[in-house]
Amino acid sequence: MSTAVAITAADINKLRQATGAGMMDCRKALTEAGGDFEGAIDWLRKQGQKVAAKRSDREAKEGVIIAQTSADNKTGFIVTISSETDFVSKNADFIAFAQSIADAAVANNVKSAEELNEVTVGGAKVSDLINDKLAAIGEKIGIARFERVDAPYVASYIHGANRMGVLVALNKEAADAGKDVAMQIAAMNPLAVDADSVPAEVVERERAIVIETMKADPKMAGKPDEMVAKIAEGKLNAFFKEQTLAAQAFVKDNSKSVAEYLKSVSGDLKVIEFKRVALG
Repeated sequence: MSTAVAITAADINKLRQATGAGMMDCRKALTEAGGDFEGAIDWLRKQGQKVAAKRSDREAKEGVIIAQTSADNKTGFIVTISSETDFVSKNADFIAFAQSIADAAVANNVKSAEELNEVTVGGAKVSDLINDKLAAIGEKIGIARFERVDAPYVASYIHGANRMGVLVALNKEAADAGKDVAMQIAAMNPLAVDADSVPAEVVERERAIVIETMKADPKMAGKPDEMVAKIAEGKLNAFFKEQTLAAQAFVKDNSKSVAEYLKSVSGDLKVIEFKRVALG
């Protein structure tokens, strides 16, 4: 049901950026959803549109991402230093500045962005260094995101000129496999490690979208609910195969899933968790 709300150009642009849908479709979706962003995404999907996945890694539009681990590879860090323009983010001095802050995170074993801001580098707190850099370049900058992973073995990967960082936590040391899986995560952007790791609300939301889309399909008219539900579960399994890391086809060998690849390296090798942060 449509709700009378004021839909602004900024609202429409935000939805376009998140989904890749057309302007008029985005306006219609927002109108039908009463201005609710998540509801508008669901409305587009229910119309059968293939929209770009909305991911939590779409936060800082410009900046520098550093992903690295401690010397023993048991802790991984991702530090995102944001900027307003790519002119700044591509500057070698700014990249070096971001690297120095990430190095401080590792050296001081910090656990949060707030803690990192209080760390001292060269006699000055990180927060003060950020303010000094802001004054020097004339752009708002800061620690836009901080991620940390602890595990028996952590691999890190930086992709695309510091525009994406990945951490992958494994249950045992496996350097080459860790790098391979980190590159898989960068390329395929999985939602979770496996089906059991997908939040229940995400599964229910996906199931509802699948069922409603099927009921709107003329070919499904008159089909009993039990049949619709059974077919929907099959489509949901396809969703898990596409969106969960363990079930995805391994990019270096499509004949294997990622889980099968890891097993071929070592019988009990598994991914515990991962973090993927990207600009844009």
